[in-house]
Amino acid sequence: MNSFDDKLKAFGRLLTIMDELRTQCPWDMKQTMESLRHLTIEETYELADAILDQNMAEIKKEIGDLMLHMVFYARIASESGNFDIADVLNGICDKLIARHPHIYGDVKVSGEEEVKANWEKLKLKEGNRSVLDGVPKSLPAMVKAQRIQEKARGAGFDWDNAEQVWQKVQEELKEFHEEATKGNNDAMEREFGDLLFSLINYARFLNINPENALEKTNKKFIQRFQYMEQAAAADGRTLHDMTLEEMDIYWEKAKDVEK
Repeated sequence: MNSFDDKLKAFGRLLTIMDELRTQCPWDMKQTMESLRHLTIEETYELADAILDQNMAEIKKEIGDLMLHMVFYARIASESGNFDIADVLNGICDKLIARHPHIYGDVKVSGEEEVKANWEKLKLKEGNRSVLDGVPKSLPAMVKAQRIQEKARGAGFDWDNAEQVWQKVQEELKEFHEEATKGNNDAMEREFGDLLFSLINYARFLNINPENALEKTNKKFIQRFQYMEQAAAADGRTLHDMTLEEMDIYWEKAKDVEK
């Protein structure tokens, strides 16, 4: 692994290249924070994919892409005199020190949960009106639900144990099924949302990340479905011309291939 000096030198190299590109490259010179925003979101999802795939080479690459974006935003801001990369780094360092009094102060904690609770209390002291203020509005709904629940737990608002949450899941499932039999779309949507929220809560109690779990299932379905398409094509057939029972034979073969 690289030494601390090597890491500083590498970061300095990136800053130098960013300065050169911003003053010499026609594309880089044109970019604004707004034009970079959607690219940053895309890069973040690419990193998320690499993490789920456990592909360390891709993770390293995507971290580099995101690091470039962070440096790019800071460079743009420095041109208008708002802040530069040193301000950004000092700002996060100051925040980390302030929010870890059990490391940089004399506060004693008993474990992870107390650290989280203290973190939320400190954020309120910093001016947040609610412990939920830090949940970005544009987060995907499933991730947002998980973050809301985690932050509520940090404030002490939570179930005592997983069995209570499982009972809530059963209750919400029953209510959803009742509305589904009535056919009222608005009521079904409302109860389905409650059911998903309770399932996400249950996953949290079991230390399962629901977003990761669902994405792994998505990937598994895609792999099996594409195998089914390819196997059918190898037999001179298409899925459109097959019955569900015939497709199920290929589906089972796809599962066998996974094993």
